[in-house]
Amino acid sequence: MIHIIREHATKQQIQEMTEILETYVKLAVDVKREILAGGGAMHADCEAMLLEDGSRQEFIWGADWNPESQEVTFESLINIRPRQNNRSLELQDLELRAKVEKITRDLLGSV
Repeated sequence: MIHIIREHATKQQIQEMTEILETYVKLAVDVKREILAGGGAMHADCEAMLLEDGSRQEFIWGADWNPESQEVTFESLINIRPRQNNRSLELQDLELRAKVEKITRDLLGSV
């Protein structure tokens, strides 16, 4: 199940977001609105939910969250954006990575 998270996630939301992949959650993080969508099998599904919710694509970046280790990783197909100087699956801009990590930790951390 995919949830849009606007404030700290509940344990139930985290459980529902890990139903498909079990050990981690695929995320799309809107660094402008400071919200995220998590769950499902693909980052693009999370991204689509944020776009439907009013986010703009240039502010959405893909990441993964491991609830057990509380680790954020930054690889996703939705991150390949030559027009925004990101030519890799991995989010390369250190400032953007820091924003994605902070938003993720604030919304999903220590549940």
